Amino acid sequence: MSVIQTENINIRATDHMPSPEEIKARTPLDSETAATVIAGRQAFTDILDRRDARLFVIVGPCSIHDPEAGLDYARRLRGLADEVAGTLLLAMRVYFEKPRTSTGWKGYINDPYMNDSFRIDAGMEKARQFLLAVARLGLPIATEALDPIAPQYYGDLISWTAIGARTSESQTHREMASGLSTPVGFKNTTDGDVAAAVNAIVSAANSHSFLGIDMQGQSAILRTRGNRYGHLVLRGGERPNYDSVSVSLAEQALARAGLPRNIVIDCSHGNSWKKPEMQPLVMKDVVHQIRDGNSSIVGLMVESNLVAGNQPIPADPSRLKYGCSVTDACVGWETTVDMIRHADAVLREALKSRSAAA
Repeated sequence: MSVIQTENINIRATDHMPSPEEIKARTPLDSETAATVIAGRQAFTDILDRRDARLFVIVGPCSIHDPEAGLDYARRLRGLADEVAGTLLLAMRVYFEKPRTSTGWKGYINDPYMNDSFRIDAGMEKARQFLLAVARLGLPIATEALDPIAPQYYGDLISWTAIGARTSESQTHREMASGLSTPVGFKNTTDGDVAAAVNAIVSAANSHSFLGIDMQGQSAILRTRGNRYGHLVLRGGERPNYDSVSVSLAEQALARAGLPRNIVIDCSHGNSWKKPEMQPLVMKDVVHQIRDGNSSIVGLMVESNLVAGNQPIPADPSRLKYGCSVTDACVGWETTVDMIRHADAVLREALKSRSAAA
């Protein structure tokens, strides 16, 4: 009697994926680069704990698709980071995974050749190579954790992690965040709800046990300690929420939950109506809130690239415009420099006052 198939009905194929241990052996983390990662994490936690009065700024492309252009950006950012280091901690936004509302390119790990070949095995190794190159410049790296297995492959290179608007409500991502080695910013949901992100911070601060993989790629039960460095990211929703009233309401929500009043403002997404030319206005407003006495805003996020705007992915990827986003539209490099320098000039004295108050 034949057995009726009841599983894998919609699985077309199963391909081998190298284990985290295998990929790390081919792209090892050296001690000098590890020191950069650890120093970056320490700087973030010092800001969140108010031992460091600076503001952190997560700045970089919406997504990485061209490593050459990405490293060009990173080298420029390294010089700018040195220039404003007394006021701002700059970390490069390096996003490899893109959550899609319906369909579209899912990011460099999922489809590194941008031709629907979906060579995730190659994408993961290439992503790790890129992270190593950026970290070797001395820059801390920020990313979004989307796939719950991916941190085992490159989490050792990350200094700050975001949980996105579409996943802050996900128990899987809250559990994952509880075990991450970095501070974690939870974004409000796409409709603007802050409560889900606040609940996520509380959840991630506690220990969890869940299914995952170990360094050998074997199924494992992961048991976490909990992550006490969760904080809130306001990214807008049906309307922007970076204004002083929205920030005050977010402060109250955190206080009711017994959480530190640590808030990051994402200048893009709903806060700029997804119009990159609005990001400088958002950042200027937030910087002035801090100058005028706000003490809860600890960070900013900016979507920035070498070239302003974005572009569709052509049938021939070699025809892509260098340094221009293929996902969300970004501000260009010159605008980025102006934004960062303005924030540095305005906040230089204001953050000294914040330090004295602490």
